[in-house]
Amino acid sequence: MSLVLLCSGQGGQHPGMFERVGGNARAQPVLNLASELLGTPIEQIAAEDGRFRNAVAQPLVCAAALAHWEGLRDALPPVTAVAGYSAGELAAHAVAGSFDTATCLRLALKRARLMDAATPGDAGLLAVIGLDDVRIARLCAAHGIFLAIVNGPDHVVLGGTRAALTAASAEAATSGARVVPLPVCVPAHTPLLTVAAQGFEDALHSVTLRPPGLRLLAGIDGRVVGDVERVVATLSAQISQPLQWHVVLQQAVERGGRVFLELGPGAALSRRARELHPQLEARSVEDFQTLEGVLEWVDRACARA
Repeated sequence: MSLVLLCSGQGGQHPGMFERVGGNARAQPVLNLASELLGTPIEQIAAEDGRFRNAVAQPLVCAAALAHWEGLRDALPPVTAVAGYSAGELAAHAVAGSFDTATCLRLALKRARLMDAATPGDAGLLAVIGLDDVRIARLCAAHGIFLAIVNGPDHVVLGGTRAALTAASAEAATSGARVVPLPVCVPAHTPLLTVAAQGFEDALHSVTLRPPGLRLLAGIDGRVVGDVERVVATLSAQISQPLQWHVVLQQAVERGGRVFLELGPGAALSRRARELHPQLEARSVEDFQTLEGVLEWVDRACARA
């Protein structure tokens, strides 16, 4: 077994993100649930400028991952591991069986609302590429911002207020770094959202949870989530603690992952997997026009692996 499934986080939403699963009988119930939850057809929300608003972005990315999963699951080979990036970790748990699709989408909406309520004024996230750990730590200390995600040895995401991130961005650029403001309006995975993390822990205790049926790697440390207690602990903690995405990918590889399929939206996770581990076969569903094309690639890639 070598197939690893990756569930995307926010930032890759686009108007055509559901076209590949449109009309698919297995995917349609997911789209219907999401549309009902948000009160508007999910395809319409994806086409609107407001698709990056946190309140709809989190249900959108979960719906996209789960619709593709449902459309593909019966024809995929056995799955070695599942992991999700930020809000995508909820979708990963639904794929792994920790809770059903309806619960996942409701939790995504609840998570977004809690994070919005806890966000201090105008805040967000900033990708910084090209600085080492020491300079990142100095940058955070100097500007009162926080490490939010470690994507690799010189690729991190920082969170804080927009004013502080703007100042940090200017300083980082003078040091030769590449800086990219992200289309996310909350300082996710930082201590600024501690209250939201506590609220989400309560929300998780109020729903029916099961131990994951597939190997699920937690975003905060890459370790396997094997029981309900750790489902609650890791999903709540990741709201206010940094994600160690490079560790997640490394753990997936060490556990036999050789073919990585990102369920979308976007292709950032599969691209990062190839960058960190060039020997891997890694693609996103968004690299293909049809689900049939996805399945053909997975079959060939698994045969080569």
